[in-house]
Amino acid sequence: MDMARAHVFISGRVQGVNFRASARTYAREVGVSGWVRNLDDGRVEAVFEGARPAVQRMVSWCYSGPAHARVDSVDVHWEKPTGEERGFSIIW
Repeated sequence: MDMARAHVFISGRVQGVNFRASARTYAREVGVSGWVRNLDDGRVEAVFEGARPAVQRMVSWCYSGPAHARVDSVDVHWEKPTGEERGFSIIW
């Protein structure tokens, strides 16, 4: 299976709109491991790892996010999969 890892930074109105919880729910639906967290500068940072099609679905989802989000930009860094991620969690 072709594995992928994406390290993503999402900018816009992405905090206080249920972005992290929605990302966790969707990641679990599509079978992606990793984490998501808010950054002090107002962005959201996430790592998605798993089968390439599932990771690509998560990255695509980031361009819209949940209903009340307004995504201005998504910065995606493709990395070598580490295999270290287990499940998907919100980091505080």
